[in-house]
Amino acid sequence: MGVSIAYALSGAKLTHEKHTQTIVRIIRRGLTLFALGMFLSLFPKFEFDTVRIPGVLQRIGIVFIVAGIIFLKTERRTQIMTIAVILIGYWAVMMFAPVPGIGLANLQPTTNLAAWLDYKLLAGHLWKSTKVWDPEGILSTIPAVATALTGVLVGQWLKKKDDAGNKIAWLMVWGVICTCLGLIWDLHFPINKSLWTSSYVLYTSGLAMLGLGLCYWLIDVKGYQKFTTPFLVYGINAITVFFLSGLIPRIMGMIKVQTASGEVDSKTYLYETFYTPHLDPYNASLAWALTWIGFWMIILWIMYRKNIIIKV
Repeated sequence: MGVSIAYALSGAKLTHEKHTQTIVRIIRRGLTLFALGMFLSLFPKFEFDTVRIPGVLQRIGIVFIVAGIIFLKTERRTQIMTIAVILIGYWAVMMFAPVPGIGLANLQPTTNLAAWLDYKLLAGHLWKSTKVWDPEGILSTIPAVATALTGVLVGQWLKKKDDAGNKIAWLMVWGVICTCLGLIWDLHFPINKSLWTSSYVLYTSGLAMLGLGLCYWLIDVKGYQKFTTPFLVYGINAITVFFLSGLIPRIMGMIKVQTASGEVDSKTYLYETFYTPHLDPYNASLAWALTWIGFWMIILWIMYRKNIIIKV
């Protein structure tokens, strides 16, 4: 997301008089993503009293708004400082701020400060698997902004008029530095996705830089592009497939099939008829997942060939 922000909004950044219109577009897109996430949380029961408010698309929408406006209104130095302040501030709050009603700061799943805030503000509207905290919760969304801003910095670096080898070299260097800093910080502030810890931000951002640098070298510099088509097919309609891959199983859950042992939903019927009788549980789950990937690949490939791109 961060890299795409740097590419998509660079023209608007240079044209100061159009910032208001651009900010409106940023907010509209972010709210659309949030609304799509809320629809997935509500569908098919539409139980507003217990609907999960946080979620993946909801977080993407919020982070897009914040990171997009920061990129539009600040220069690179301020963006670097913002990342540093977020990461250090989040570390300090999570590691040293007392948790109201509980006591000393801690990183336990149900008693850390982020979990306390989630439950305080969103009780009854959290992830059903936990009920008292959320992996896309309120406080942990702040360091997620820092992750997006690292992408913004990378995007600006890639857009520079410079030798490709030099850009790749520095991208790899900073990838190694961030990965190592994340591993070092992990010794005190563990790498944890659910809490989106500062060490997690550095570690995953570093790995992303290394991955992007390798892809840039292979695809743009060396010209190896044939293997990229499946990734391109998924990538140009990424939000669409994410949304539909969440929606379709919910619809399948509404379609009931009568079996010898009773009534089951169509998703369970397919899984228990064609997968679990022939494979052990782990391989059955893997085969089911690969089937879904293949199913969506066919649909997305048709869309790709017909140049159908659904923009959000």
